[in-house]
Amino acid sequence: MAYLSISWFLTRWSNAIFFVLQNERYKLHWDMLGLKDANAGRIEKRKGWMALLLSPCLNTVFTANPGLSFAERIERLGRMGFRAYEFWGWYDHRDELDALRAAQEEAGLQLSCFLTKSGVLLMDPSGHAEFVKELQRSIKVAERLACKRLLVTAGEERKDVSRSQQHRSIVAALKAGAPYLEEAGVDLVLEPVNTLVDHPGTYLSSSAEAFAIVDEVGSANVKVLYDIYHQQITEGNLVPTIVANISKIGHFHAADHPGRSGFGQGEIDYRFVLAAIGRTGYTGNIGLEYIPRAGLVEAEKDLARILADYSRYED
Repeated sequence: MAYLSISWFLTRWSNAIFFVLQNERYKLHWDMLGLKDANAGRIEKRKGWMALLLSPCLNTVFTANPGLSFAERIERLGRMGFRAYEFWGWYDHRDELDALRAAQEEAGLQLSCFLTKSGVLLMDPSGHAEFVKELQRSIKVAERLACKRLLVTAGEERKDVSRSQQHRSIVAALKAGAPYLEEAGVDLVLEPVNTLVDHPGTYLSSSAEAFAIVDEVGSANVKVLYDIYHQQITEGNLVPTIVANISKIGHFHAADHPGRSGFGQGEIDYRFVLAAIGRTGYTGNIGLEYIPRAGLVEAEKDLARILADYSRYED
């Protein structure tokens, strides 16, 4: 028993020392990079290095400890040195909004993105009025949480109407919502997802169609969420597609493939991809939407590793 107690004690202290060193290491990175106002998304060049603003998703990166509240997750991200975060839907957390705002202000984080109700509402004109109503509600929540970006996804492909009709329905829904976004100064990003592994049956998987929809909507406040993981599965050709369409991209999501794992655990060369994104002049967030493979301690170590190793690139 004495041996187990000593072993437990040493393990706890080694983990504590690890996080202290990682925090100090990352603070040094911020100083070296000259990032003066991470919350505002400003990037300044110093000594040949550029910074990227990583935004962990509360729903995915803490799956090893689902008992943590959102406020507790935000506090942990702040201690690690992150400056942004995101989550999926706000509806299940409607009673926590004030606590979330207080937690993000205390931790020095900005909410970069969250979902508004969409899906099936985009796929049929009969759902457009409800979509706009829910969008207006989400804009009010975004204002409460000082967030400037909302996310939508298409619903399942309908078999009773043509794809061209469904395409036009999505365009019409987003056009109907655009004036409210423009008035509030909030962006809406449309995310195509893969249908091979994670979302079989979903209508929108092609980035090319997503970019075409954005062009047809014709609002500066409606863009594409380019999910690097989903598009690696769907079509590959990541960097040329991103560079050619960067003006239409309002947010990124990232995870490695296969397994929706953390950076460096799959086939995507994230150092190369993130450097290419940074060199376009993109100043938004890179959402971390991967699922950790290990328990809580190892998962948080992996977050610290990604923050230290992938939050900057050499210009």
